[in-house]
Amino acid sequence: MKASHKYDSFRYQVQPAIKSKLDEFFLLGYGHVKEQELWDFLTTKKWRKTAQDKRIAEIVDDILSVKVGDYFNFATIEAFKEAEFAFDNEDELRELLK
Repeated sequence: MKASHKYDSFRYQVQPAIKSKLDEFFLLGYGHVKEQELWDFLTTKKWRKTAQDKRIAEIVDDILSVKVGDYFNFATIEAFKEAEFAFDNEDELRELLK
């Protein structure tokens, strides 16, 4: 389980900004992004280094400034990290390398 992030306490307050960003993704054709996935991107990538005196307006600005490409680059890398590649079957390996 992931440790809590310093900005998790703002999550309820910034809910409208998160919803707005998810709506934007949907309008651009990326409707499968979930709220938790976007929050994970923000806490893992965008807010990797936290500021002691970060204001809620800055957090909202960070959310609204997320670019689709940045999010999907992160999501792709995370998917590769989580993927388990088992090449126990030699036929499967040959099929993959065709």
